[in-house]
Amino acid sequence: MTNEGSATVNGSLWGAQARAWAEAQEAIARPLYVAALERTRVGGGTAYLDVGCGSGMALQLAAQRGATVSGLDAAESLVAIARERVPSADVRVGELEELPFADASFDVITGFNAFQYAARPAHALAEARRVARPGAEVVVATWTTPDRTQAAELLAALKPLLPAPPPGAPGPFALSDEGVLRALAAEAGWKPLDVVDVECPFAYPDVETGLRGLGSSGVAERARRHSGDAAVNAAHRAVLEKFRRPDGSVHIGNAFRYLVATA
Repeated sequence: MTNEGSATVNGSLWGAQARAWAEAQEAIARPLYVAALERTRVGGGTAYLDVGCGSGMALQLAAQRGATVSGLDAAESLVAIARERVPSADVRVGELEELPFADASFDVITGFNAFQYAARPAHALAEARRVARPGAEVVVATWTTPDRTQAAELLAALKPLLPAPPPGAPGPFALSDEGVLRALAAEAGWKPLDVVDVECPFAYPDVETGLRGLGSSGVAERARRHSGDAAVNAAHRAVLEKFRRPDGSVHIGNAFRYLVATA
């Protein structure tokens, strides 16, 4: 789940702890992946592209459904894991805003927590439109609004540890409003259809696993480089302990939102 018209920076951040992301964090989004693939009817004969594919779980699920799969991410280390998971996939390192694929190549394109981090989200979505076949569908997935997810506390806990963002920089909730999401898709040449929320709780068997998973994100890595590992772990631990259950497991309520649009 990475990108940039700045892929070098984001690739470095999101790829710093790629194996921990793949093993301890990525599965949180699995219900979102499944819902989106079902909604877009990905199956045998589907030419499928996941932009910001991370370590490849969505690619793996699509391949299991019979699709021909391609992916793109900014982080070399995440792409390497995606290739391990789906050896038949065409997975490349690159920019969301300059996709290295031919025009009209794909039936379904997904971007799970990817487009909102583009330097120019509308341009990134227009690039997805370029590589879409007539009648193709795109899925633009993002966070729900912060008031609807307990996991927003995790982002809030890291905010004091991060360097000041540049003026106008998009944040994680930049596309969370349904109206903003629909307008962006229309601006990029897509016809917006449904907006759907999917429950994806941050669930871990214990606090230590939660620390490993949360610490693997690009946002956590940026905070770590600015404020140190101890500060990041302490911030995460405080939130994890708040949601720890009597059996030691952790459950933090969260939902992701996705828009489906058609070419």
